[in-house]
Amino acid sequence: MLLTILPQLTFFIILAAGIALFAMNVRKISRNIKLGRDLNRTDQPGRRWNLMARVAMGQTKMMVRPIPGLLHLFVYVGFVIINIEVVEIILDGLFGTHRLFAPFLGDFYNFLIASFEILALLVLVGVVAFFIRRNIMHIKRFRQPDLNGFPRNDANIILLVEVLLMSAFLSMNAADLILQGRGAEHYEVFGSFPVSQVLVPLFQNWSTDSLILFERFMWWFHIVGILAFLNYLPYSKHMHIVMAFPNVWYSKLEPKGQLDNMEAVTREVKLMLDPSAQPEEVSGPVKFGAKDVQDLTWKNLMDAYSCTECGRCTSECPANITGKLLSPRSIMMKTRDRLEEVGKNMDANKGTFSDDGKSLLHSYITPEELWACTTCNACAEACPVNIDPVNIIMQLRQQLVMEESAPPASLGTMFSNMENNGAPWQFSPNDRGNWRDEA
Repeated sequence: MLLTILPQLTFFIILAAGIALFAMNVRKISRNIKLGRDLNRTDQPGRRWNLMARVAMGQTKMMVRPIPGLLHLFVYVGFVIINIEVVEIILDGLFGTHRLFAPFLGDFYNFLIASFEILALLVLVGVVAFFIRRNIMHIKRFRQPDLNGFPRNDANIILLVEVLLMSAFLSMNAADLILQGRGAEHYEVFGSFPVSQVLVPLFQNWSTDSLILFERFMWWFHIVGILAFLNYLPYSKHMHIVMAFPNVWYSKLEPKGQLDNMEAVTREVKLMLDPSAQPEEVSGPVKFGAKDVQDLTWKNLMDAYSCTECGRCTSECPANITGKLLSPRSIMMKTRDRLEEVGKNMDANKGTFSDDGKSLLHSYITPEELWACTTCNACAEACPVNIDPVNIIMQLRQQLVMEESAPPASLGTMFSNMENNGAPWQFSPNDRGNWRDEA
């Protein structure tokens, strides 16, 4: 009896372990995001659902660049729809069946399998094209220093995994098709295989036992590969597969250039304008700007986990184009790296953060990078998943100016002039109309 159910039992253990490990990693990411300051982003839900449908699901911002946009659509749609078949694979694994849905769906099942195969081929086309773009065509945004090391390897690892998963799927179907034709036990005639039938000549001369072994191996490789891929996501930039949808939903709906008023400053200005007003009680010291990831908002931290590292932001950044140190992609990657470091620190200290002498500002991101930003928001406009690097930059700048008193010399002069003269220029207010006299 035990030998009979051993495959199902093994499958159940692997499936449960894979899902449990993924859930544990997702909880850590959720915990890390919640380290950020509170922010209300639940207003106008109808507009938010519409935005998510257009940008995250509809891929509209990807299509600004039609060729990579179309290739990404192949991979995105193909991978999502093909994984519908994973439901059948999981049920087959748990109950020891083979193509469980086929008898119930009839001809529609044939249509589904044919569609999955065509999509698998499109995924392969897209993945191969992306590999060529990254490693052979030497497109500038894929060759910049901020991708050196793991980020560049990460992209290639994912492309390789996707090739292996799609190849296993098509090879499994090719072996299945031959076994159906031979009338092998448990391999009833179901499905339509427009792509994998091309592979049939490769296996036609194999013995039935060898084909069954090969088909079963590919079946296990495909589902275990998907579970392994699922658990690689939290360590990879491809976590955006999961994060893109909520990240777009929680997008900033106000104009991109609109800055948020600082509550403490607003309160002081109101007191200056109305001396009779009573000051509000504030618990604890007031902090201006952000020095570390805990000072940013939770949406800033969600942005960091949603970054695809595609580099469209950096390729549109005028500061980066003119050779300055700033790279919006690097800002997001460094924010995520620091957040991961803080999370590991908390894991090692039973859920509390132990000061490690580091911070996002200075340890990861330099003032030179921050002051190179023109706040044009070209990066936010270009991002396919509505990430806002400028918001992080502005909060770090506020820390430099209002907490550390370390603005660039040119800004220091301007601040002094505004304080003394009421304008950025070094002229007395009484002399502002002199130009009229000279005219």
